Amino acid sequence: PAVAIVKHTNPCGCAEQETLAEAYRKAFEADPVSAYGGVIGINRSIDEQTAREIAKTFIEAIAAPDYSEEALAVLAAKKNLRLLRVSAAADPLVVKLAVKSISGGFLAQTADSAKLDRATAVVKTHRAPSEAEWAALEFGWKVAKHVKSNAIVYARAGQTVGVGAGQMSRVDSVKLGAMKAVLPIAGTVVASDAFFPFADGLEEAVKNGATAFIQPGGSVRDEEVIAAADRLGVAMVFTGVRHFRH
Repeated sequence: PAVAIVKHTNPCGCAEQETLAEAYRKAFEADPVSAYGGVIGINRSIDEQTAREIAKTFIEAIAAPDYSEEALAVLAAKKNLRLLRVSAAADPLVVKLAVKSISGGFLAQTADSAKLDRATAVVKTHRAPSEAEWAALEFGWKVAKHVKSNAIVYARAGQTVGVGAGQMSRVDSVKLGAMKAVLPIAGTVVASDAFFPFADGLEEAVKNGATAFIQPGGSVRDEEVIAAADRLGVAMVFTGVRHFRH
């Protein structure tokens, strides 16, 4: 069960938990201020308990596979709330074109459908991630795919803690993600949609309490960033694949 609360096309809170209601609570507590007036995406049929949690705040729209009768009764009492039933794609791994208009034409590129394979990710630091850090890195990498560049996601296993999006420099996204965090940020991991061009972004995140990093790699300064991670005693993983949501 997973919940994403989206504001202005960026996720402000995401969570995966054992129950849908708990996933919603975890997603909401990551950034309750930004969640106000947001759009919620949910990957399970919404039950009454989850609907009652959602009804506690103002939400613009919900997209989910289905709604129980009890959930519909709860949500129908909310004014100006739009409910959508969204079917899963027949095959979500089928490569499709993502098309965006530009002046005088359009840009078409294959959809970002690649999934992280822990077996092919490369640990670049002396210290490898712990099992708990791996779980958080995998979750953070999944969320970073949907954040507009420069994307930085502070996360724990199954929950985002801070999201830095849309900044002109990666280090500013690192700072913004930490600034947006309302939950404790110490002990989180960081997912970056593209490489760290300098060590400053990593150093800033470590200052904020991050202990492990996942990024594509590919910078001419990769060795400097790896050396900084080793000096600071944190773990870092390269995926070899970058996200590209703009």
